[in-house]
Amino acid sequence: MTKNMAPEELSTSRTFAQVNEILDKHERNPRSLIPILQEIQDAYRYLPTEILAYVATVLGISPARVYGVTTFYSQFSTQPKGKYVIQVCDGTACHVRGSNPLIEAVEKRLGLSEDNRTTDDLLFTLETVSCLGACGLAPVVVINETVYGEVSVDRMTEILAELQSGEE
Repeated sequence: MTKNMAPEELSTSRTFAQVNEILDKHERNPRSLIPILQEIQDAYRYLPTEILAYVATVLGISPARVYGVTTFYSQFSTQPKGKYVIQVCDGTACHVRGSNPLIEAVEKRLGLSEDNRTTDDLLFTLETVSCLGACGLAPVVVINETVYGEVSVDRMTEILAELQSGEE
């Protein structure tokens, strides 16, 4: 760091060191906004508002453009997500074969609700998705990138217990 930097720049530089590495990797090119946001989200598990503003400033584009991209694509989240993102399919086949009881079981086990989808310890996030494209395995649950097919409430409870015990 140079001695010509203002104190707030030094603080920002330290706070956003990982973001700066990602920006540098992409040569701070505004055309790389989506891959930059993807990598930042991988690092932080969501896109904090202050980081979005910082990215806009560094790339020389408007904060509205960065926020617009962030909110347009469903892959991005401006809310913190847990280490384990549980996606329960609620498409037609999964719904008919019992996805609602699975959602209720996850909510009950983790103390989640319709208004609160992430546990306070940021270990779990519950998402209901329209279709995971595995209708033959309904009901389907994906946790991070692991697919679980024909999931019963008992099996869902076992999966959550295994994940929780692995974190203790």
